[in-house]
Amino acid sequence: MNELLLLEKEILAPSDALVNDLRSIDGDILLLGAGGKMGPSMAVLAKQAMEKAGLPHKVIAVSRFSDEAMRTQLEAAGVQTISADLLNDAELQALPFAPNVIYLAGHKFGTTGKEAFTWAMNAYLPGRVAEKYKQSRIVAFSTGNVLPFVPVHSGGLSEEATPAPLGEYGQSCLGRERMFQYFSELNQTATLIYRLNYAVDFRYGVVLEVAKAVNEGRAIDLRTGNVNVIWQGDANEIAIRSLLHCSTPAKVLNVTGPETVSVRWLAHQFGNIFGKEPIFIYEEQPTALLSNASECHRLFGYPTITIKQIIDITATWMQKGGAISGKATHFQEREGKF
Repeated sequence: MNELLLLEKEILAPSDALVNDLRSIDGDILLLGAGGKMGPSMAVLAKQAMEKAGLPHKVIAVSRFSDEAMRTQLEAAGVQTISADLLNDAELQALPFAPNVIYLAGHKFGTTGKEAFTWAMNAYLPGRVAEKYKQSRIVAFSTGNVLPFVPVHSGGLSEEATPAPLGEYGQSCLGRERMFQYFSELNQTATLIYRLNYAVDFRYGVVLEVAKAVNEGRAIDLRTGNVNVIWQGDANEIAIRSLLHCSTPAKVLNVTGPETVSVRWLAHQFGNIFGKEPIFIYEEQPTALLSNASECHRLFGYPTITIKQIIDITATWMQKGGAISGKATHFQEREGKF
């Protein structure tokens, strides 16, 4: 396992570009909803980059922190933690001011049957946060699910495309975007809407799900036969560096890798590594949820970890017995029901 820890430490180390940008991002960074898939590693990355840059600023992670071990790990890495329920307005208002806010809170899985809670988290809460932190710069996480499916040969939709979300999760996420856009203009709050589609890591994501299916001999549903992915480490860096690109009106930014990745091709790559023949069901449909991230690549360059590296890293992690999250992405979902 020491080999895995070294691999993770090397790949997730802050880049020189991030360290240099942080010198222009004055003040503390507050991460709201930091207990999910990306928040902990993003908080640690920001703290490491600040230390490397010689900056005295704090990184503050806010979450309910149902996982106390995670909170302990963050504190050990120098990240200040605050336990709070953001939907509790008294607890929200008691949070400290920070000039830089990264908003990660949201609800996706389990939306069906909990629609009211989903809208409260994804559309009501953003308005409360935007009012609370109207003097801050805000990077607000969103999702490619606010966009419609497009032909797989289209290259994906850019930020200028008209949103047309399918299902209540996507609709509520568009509500989140609209709240941050409204308050950005009302209060002149510099904001960036960070539309992510999809982050992948050692422990979770589309690539890992395909790899597991191949390794375990399970059939892979090809109806959504093409996806966009970006390594979580790159996505974390872009989120922090995006604090320099907040504006009024709010800037919308698609964040993903440059390729339209074939799920069939991805499965065969893992089949070659594991010595197993992938099993498929259904056929690729002519449309998929695809984003064009050309503007992101113009601002920040191409991701440092390529799709081939992601495949190799994921296979190594699995073969060495690395920990894996049980949370599926449901990237195959075509009805918007999560």
